[in-house]
Amino acid sequence: MLLTRQDLQEMQSVYPDYRLELVDGEIIVMSPSGYASDEVATEFARQLGNWVKPKKLGRVTASSAGFNLPDSNTRSPDVSFVKAERLKQSPRSFADLAPDLMVEVKSPTDSLSKTREKIQNFLNVGTQVGILVNPDERIVEVYRNNYPVQVLQDGDSLTLPELLPGWTLLVSELWPVEFD
Repeated sequence: MLLTRQDLQEMQSVYPDYRLELVDGEIIVMSPSGYASDEVATEFARQLGNWVKPKKLGRVTASSAGFNLPDSNTRSPDVSFVKAERLKQSPRSFADLAPDLMVEVKSPTDSLSKTREKIQNFLNVGTQVGILVNPDERIVEVYRNNYPVQVLQDGDSLTLPELLPGWTLLVSELWPVEFD
């Protein structure tokens, strides 16, 4: 039996403290990401948001923001960006569109293949850029339709000229700081 967005809403109302996604008619309970993974996602969102907000370029959200995608899935990337002209006002519930940018940060329990599938799902429904941040390997994979995967590591800078002309993120700044 395939479940619907209505089923997801009903389940979410019964279990409001759980992060849920609807993927191909199945409701998936999202586990916590792990401390370091969330710290990386927060740093990515912080740097992106600090650049986007003063310029009023769009909206940056974290993992609790859900998207009702055109393929009937409801998904929540770790970090997302939607251009201002596509989402003039924040919806109270899920956004009925695919974000322009979505970022997934690999947690210790994540499968790389499933995470890459999630990114591809977003690209298939209209997301322009999908990013996989892998703290274990200290690399960033950048996905765009009809382009080879771009792999960045410490010493490299991430730029997204098609979405955010002028924005630069040093890959080495994503990783958690180690205190002496």
